[in-house]
Amino acid sequence: MLPERRLYKSPMAPGRRRHVVSPRAVNVLSIAPQLAVRRGREAVAFYEAAFGAVEVYRVGGTDESPEGVAQLSVGEASFWVSDESPEHANHSPESVGGSTVRMLVVVEDPDSAIQRAKAAGARVVYPVAEEHGWRLGRVEDPFGHHWEIGRPLGAWPPAGA
Repeated sequence: MLPERRLYKSPMAPGRRRHVVSPRAVNVLSIAPQLAVRRGREAVAFYEAAFGAVEVYRVGGTDESPEGVAQLSVGEASFWVSDESPEHANHSPESVGGSTVRMLVVVEDPDSAIQRAKAAGARVVYPVAEEHGWRLGRVEDPFGHHWEIGRPLGAWPPAGA
């Protein structure tokens, strides 16, 4: 049974009228984060080295047009990287004093993945440990984004969750 319709007022549109949102209103196929960075070309190279990312698509990011946007894939997941553009409210962690999002990468061997990221230039925030049903560690990339790298220790989500 689908949840009943509810009124929704967008926090991004103060003073706008309420509208009805139906659970069937949008057919979401996927969600892919876009990370704003300074030095976008360097960021793409880091993600390729640290996580084995593959560049799927790019606009700009050349000597002639240095600011760019790139879509990267890692396994079956994808994400976007763009040069920050404050005029479009697209700020990097370096501009706002820290990351506002944490990425979670699920891998078979978190220890090796953390070491690979560190060798590529990431800073280890938390070493890999077992906690809350996961073997998990965290790194900060050279552009200020935080990446938790780990795997669940058993069936996920746990029974009864």
